[in-house]
Amino acid sequence: MPFLELSFALDGMDPDQAEHACIALGALSVSYSDARDDAVYEPRAGEIRLWPATRVQALYPASCADPALLRALAQALGIDPQRLCARALADRAWEREWLRDFHAMRFGRRLWICPRHESVEAVGATVVRLDPGLAFGTGTHASTALCLHWLDGADLAGRELIDYGCGSGVLAIAALKLGARRAHCFDIDPQALTATHENAMDNGVADRLRICERDAELPSNAELLLANILCDVLCALAPRFAELVVAGGRILLCGILADEATTVTAHYSAWFDMQPYRDAGGWAALCGTRR
Repeated sequence: MPFLELSFALDGMDPDQAEHACIALGALSVSYSDARDDAVYEPRAGEIRLWPATRVQALYPASCADPALLRALAQALGIDPQRLCARALADRAWEREWLRDFHAMRFGRRLWICPRHESVEAVGATVVRLDPGLAFGTGTHASTALCLHWLDGADLAGRELIDYGCGSGVLAIAALKLGARRAHCFDIDPQALTATHENAMDNGVADRLRICERDAELPSNAELLLANILCDVLCALAPRFAELVVAGGRILLCGILADEATTVTAHYSAWFDMQPYRDAGGWAALCGTRR
């Protein structure tokens, strides 16, 4: 089925009101895109961030193509109809379109993140099969990439670990494939826990990966704790992470902007001997040893 796309610059309009106006006139979906090239960092829990220059795309059935729709939408938005851009879109397998730009990636010497439509032939490769989904974490983001690089070079054999804020589960699954014994995964987003379970099944490690729906379900004897989340959350969790990691255990913290590394280090130094691991793309990773 072909579609009609009506798009316009948000230009200070309330995004919720703009979306509701589109839906009220029969839009099948409403999406937002960057009209320039501005970075938007990962939002805090419950927060929605848009780009400074945001463009809205509303998708309608092609049967709705009529100048009256443009006039009605412009009136609902309170803008000149000339600000609306209309174009016809052919039907495609939209759920697979994004795969064209997602390819196998290597992290370190042997660790690969590979979508299901590709294969890795490198000798000695450790491959995590993963397609992008609703939960954060495929390796394309610099903070996730830093964690994966660290895991590739770490001694994980027989280790029991916690992936706190697991997202897609990519870090826990990679650690298990690299030799870790068992992983406990926790996230406040139920979709993340579902994605982690499904990805663990796809990678044959579900029998060694435990989903924890509540923080209280996590064990207090982890030899390694991985947390790829935001600076403010990491700082608040420092005492809790100290409870979860055994003496001599390791911690890897990411999701930190490079200029926030000093702040995070200060919050953890009461329990951990902290040191920087690496910076990339304005993001930093910190590792530490529990005293």
